[in-house]
Amino acid sequence: MPDRKQLAAAGIVAGYAADAIFGDPRRGHPVAWFGRAAAALEQRVWADSRQRGVLYAATCAGAATVAGAALEAVTRHRPLGRFAVTAVATWAVLGGRGLAGEGAEMVRLLDAGDVAAARRRLSHLCGRDAGTLGPAALARAATESIAENTSDAVVAPLVWGGLAGIPGLLGYRALNTLDAMVGHRTPRHARFGWAAARADDVANVLPARLSAASAVLAAPLVGGRPALAWRAWRRDAAHHPSPNAGPVEAAFAGALGVRLGGTNSYGGRVEDRGPLGDGPEPGTADLRRSVRLSRAVGLAALAAGAALARYR
Repeated sequence: MPDRKQLAAAGIVAGYAADAIFGDPRRGHPVAWFGRAAAALEQRVWADSRQRGVLYAATCAGAATVAGAALEAVTRHRPLGRFAVTAVATWAVLGGRGLAGEGAEMVRLLDAGDVAAARRRLSHLCGRDAGTLGPAALARAATESIAENTSDAVVAPLVWGGLAGIPGLLGYRALNTLDAMVGHRTPRHARFGWAAARADDVANVLPARLSAASAVLAAPLVGGRPALAWRAWRRDAAHHPSPNAGPVEAAFAGALGVRLGGTNSYGGRVEDRGPLGDGPEPGTADLRRSVRLSRAVGLAALAAGAALARYR
């Protein structure tokens, strides 16, 4: 029988396959349960304080990590149990199929000329103000979100699952969810959400660079050139205010041969990212290509995650 490490690696592969085939469960998603519990705790402990935010983030992410450690302890001498739990945990934390589906739906709506519906649909991908965006701006926003979320929702969970097993899978997903909930620079969360946002930045340093490197290598699969993707990454990543989204979005832009970045609005807060890549703004054909590139990057991360799990 394969040993525990081999079955843990196989569990990551099985969980990835489950996400690709079935996507997220329609009801009772574990991440949604966590989000509701974290939101309820926020209502009880919120204060305009970084210290309170540190305790909040540590409690929520720590609880998920401890739960993962407990599952590993229970299955320490049960290799098939480790395989099953790793597969289910991987499936629960990945968002690859859902991300691809949202990209395809944005393509459908934009090709149909239903700009109003596309504006509403964009909220499934990002928190950008979409009320005044036209078709070109919507295609750009969706392409940028596909790139960033490939790193956050696919590559990073696989990397942390490979590095730290089930605690890594659950702990990372908890931290990333907290960042989405309280990590924005709104008046309520500028101080309270600081710890969650910074911790998520640290957790994504390696996955973001792996995502960017994978996009460079996979550029020919979407009709692009690795040299252009590499140049865009090295030249333009610093234009982005996020230290991790910048490399990924710039590499995607170069691989697709389009120009991303520019001025965006989030809840009335305007952010100028500067240009990322060369070429025209993306259209729906480029958005469709970005989904293919996202899948290729996800497969590269799967190989890395399974290898890390096998030898950790």
